[in-house]
Amino acid sequence: MTDPKEILRQHLSQFVSLTEEQLEYVFSHFTLVSLKKGQMLLSEGDLVNEEYFVLDGCLKAFYLNDMMKMFILQFAMPNWWVSDYNALYSHQKATVNIDCITNATVLTITNENREKICNEIHEVEHFFRWRTNKGYVAVQKRLLSFMNNDVKFRYEELLSMYPQLYNLVPKHLIAAYLGVSRETLSRLYQP
Repeated sequence: MTDPKEILRQHLSQFVSLTEEQLEYVFSHFTLVSLKKGQMLLSEGDLVNEEYFVLDGCLKAFYLNDMMKMFILQFAMPNWWVSDYNALYSHQKATVNIDCITNATVLTITNENREKICNEIHEVEHFFRWRTNKGYVAVQKRLLSFMNNDVKFRYEELLSMYPQLYNLVPKHLIAAYLGVSRETLSRLYQP
């Protein structure tokens, strides 16, 4: 894996310009965490005070209903952010679970530290605002796709946007992301 600070630098530099001193300061507010495949990062009922920037590996954010059916809200691959944002911003307990599909390395930042550096460095505030807006747009597009497209279309769309998912994520998890059973996905998609 490339140096974590360099990965964060490259990610931020796509959207904002920071001096070396600013980057050092921003990076000092993150904590590096290594995770094992299957390890829970966040469980329903936990207090949430952090968000996670994926350096390598793949995580999933998911919800289990009362019947223990899994609904995957997000796959988080390198350079993606993940948390239970409702719980993080509203200071409530988590309703979303996050675990590792593969071994993973993440940078964590607390809500307080994110707000601190956003207040101190305008470019960082701009980055987080831009990222939040981009996330909102992605969720809106996903909901519209659920309302307007069949499963086969959504599957093909997902794999055309993120081809690495096909080899990285087990098919039953892709099915849970699409809101169908593994069997339904197998019937609909014949490679």
